[in-house]
Amino acid sequence: MEYRRLGRTDMNVSVICLGTMTYGQQNPEAEGHEQMDYALERGVNFFDTAEMYSVPVTQETFGRTEEIIGTWFAARGTRDKVVLATKAVGPGERFAYVRDGKPRFNHAHLTEAVENSLRRLQTDYIDLYQLHWPERSVNSFGKLGYRHIDDEEWTEVGESLDVLAGLVKQGKIRAVGLSNETPWGAMRFLIEAETHGLPRMAAIQNSYNLLNRVYEIGLAEVSIREDCGMLAYSPMAGGWLSGKYLDGARPEGARLTLFGDYFSRYDKPNAERAISEYVAIAKRHGLDPAQMSLAYVNTRQFTTATIAGATTMAQLKSNIDTWDMVLSDEVLDEIEAAHARYPNPCP
Repeated sequence: MEYRRLGRTDMNVSVICLGTMTYGQQNPEAEGHEQMDYALERGVNFFDTAEMYSVPVTQETFGRTEEIIGTWFAARGTRDKVVLATKAVGPGERFAYVRDGKPRFNHAHLTEAVENSLRRLQTDYIDLYQLHWPERSVNSFGKLGYRHIDDEEWTEVGESLDVLAGLVKQGKIRAVGLSNETPWGAMRFLIEAETHGLPRMAAIQNSYNLLNRVYEIGLAEVSIREDCGMLAYSPMAGGWLSGKYLDGARPEGARLTLFGDYFSRYDKPNAERAISEYVAIAKRHGLDPAQMSLAYVNTRQFTTATIAGATTMAQLKSNIDTWDMVLSDEVLDEIEAAHARYPNPCP
């Protein structure tokens, strides 16, 4: 397994990060434990979760994934072998049942969120604590256009970092990170941290895959120049890049089959044309389309880790096997040609 430094911290994380958001719905506790056992055995030392998981998000399953990871830690005694990342939810109408119904990144909310995650995870520290999405309105989750709201209220960056600094000082978190963030937001956090001696963001967890390469437009440079690497979520575009949903196919038990519109981010105009091209590239070169998609993400200069989730052990094994895959120049040239024809159909 290859390991990469997490930001400017002293932590080294596996290039394949275990995504866990299916634990508690698609994967029951026993299957989650089996996945974590296997991943650790294969050298995967980086696990990512969030307080709101499992997904699709419901009030009944909120926090369930963290609980499953917690029971695994308790049963296996493996806490010191894992670099554990989790996240605090931002504002949203779906989260009326979280804290006072209006989640924020202020002192009261972040403190409560961390304490609840620590309890569910059965640990006394979190290695990487991330802000799941910005409080302010931004063009994320499939939106390209930015619409500015002049009188919008959101917690100032300095205030959030002050809270996180206190949690670091208490030993409850070791490092901090962002998620679904923009270039402006990432630099604002980094500058505030440098100016005032506050915790420095170690990573940016955003969606990145062959159908959505918008990270390259501004954030890739931030990641490289500021040692704040990307943690890529949805590296297979929710399974679409495996080719299993082409021509309207809906395999039994697959995420899109089970949950439909909840995972429609990649069901967009030109997406199927682009997917067909990427699948054809893989097959021409004797590659598995899903593995080719992961290998592409793994090998970007701005990638710290690729978050790969799975619902079956076969999928998990295939995902982890990509850690040392190198795509040929010919494959990469064909990928770039397809991208030029169908740039970012699913931002």
